[in-house]
Amino acid sequence: MTPAITPTAFDPEILRLPFYTDEHRDRARRLALWCEERAPLWTELRTDGPDKAVRRALAALGEAGWLAFLDDGEPGTDGDHRSICLAREALAYAEDLADFAFAIQVLSATPILRHGSPEQRRRYLPGLAAGTLVGAFAISEEQAGSDVAAVALTAERDGEEYVLNGGKAWIANGTLADVLCVIARTGEGPGPLGLTAFLVPGDTPGLRVREPIDAIAPRPFAHLVFEDCRVPADAVLGRPGRGFVVAMDLLERARMTVGAAALGFARRAADAAQARARQRAIYGGVLFDLPTVKFDLAAMEVELNASALLVGRAAWEIDQGHRGFGKHSSIAKLQATEAAQRIVDRCVQLHGAAGLVADSLPERLYRQIRALRVYEGASEVQQLTIAGALDARRAR
Repeated sequence: MTPAITPTAFDPEILRLPFYTDEHRDRARRLALWCEERAPLWTELRTDGPDKAVRRALAALGEAGWLAFLDDGEPGTDGDHRSICLAREALAYAEDLADFAFAIQVLSATPILRHGSPEQRRRYLPGLAAGTLVGAFAISEEQAGSDVAAVALTAERDGEEYVLNGGKAWIANGTLADVLCVIARTGEGPGPLGLTAFLVPGDTPGLRVREPIDAIAPRPFAHLVFEDCRVPADAVLGRPGRGFVVAMDLLERARMTVGAAALGFARRAADAAQARARQRAIYGGVLFDLPTVKFDLAAMEVELNASALLVGRAAWEIDQGHRGFGKHSSIAKLQATEAAQRIVDRCVQLHGAAGLVADSLPERLYRQIRALRVYEGASEVQQLTIAGALDARRAR
């Protein structure tokens, strides 16, 4: 009899490495078990609309305490990045929308954790940690994606208020966010020097959804419009003119977690591919007997190991306080997302026609993985960042 494949969100050999502590290993085990027990919820989320699905996922994550770290750190800190990466890996393995909800909540809370005033922290972090408030990070515009310095949304000072005018594009949770961290141009200087971060409640007059985005993997994306949208001066996050610093600090920290999510998707695809190869009868045997299939599975295993090691290394670098973690974060994202695309594609190929059926696991993974090579810095941007770090190293 062909041995059964036991799916697992984590490679135990990787978790045994010194990058991780016993606390990390225990957390990974508990989270993987929790995800497995919530399988009926994940199935239900796929039949909900994206807004409802995200709220339900956040409620479950908040109730279970998986977001608690968003409200228990010291000002200026943002948690244990190895734990965040492990969480994204497990959630992505289990269900795309669960990972999406967790990731955007962390993305939205991190600027407040690192740059927020005591009052801003008290106002927003408890709800974000409980999953009762939904966050969003609004930086992209239709003409300003990877080029953050090109942000054109304006925020003009008017007494004790700022007035925001312009638009934002492709905003995750844009259709339902209770609070948005918005990067706008206040004009303290040219390009990146003239940007400021604001915390804008989702029900602020003048802020509206221009258009919800029907993405290939259903998620609550939207284009937003700000029309004479007034916020008080104390809505500034950090200091005026420091918005570019807030944005880049956040993205450097988030990129490695995108790699972790890609690893979760890829491991799920590799497990499905191997199960298919061992069960699918062909030519008097099974697919696994074919050398070409063994080569594919071996290549998947190599890429999974490479991605896991680079993600673990990047998270360890930042948790150790090493200043050069940004390069490693870009390396982890680039390797893991590009490898995941290849692994998922081979999973679909090994399933044959069955992999092309709408809402089958291979088909869902194929749609879900594609965005990871674009958001929070496209692969080409990561290559430029890594090359720039090489130039800096030579200059020393």
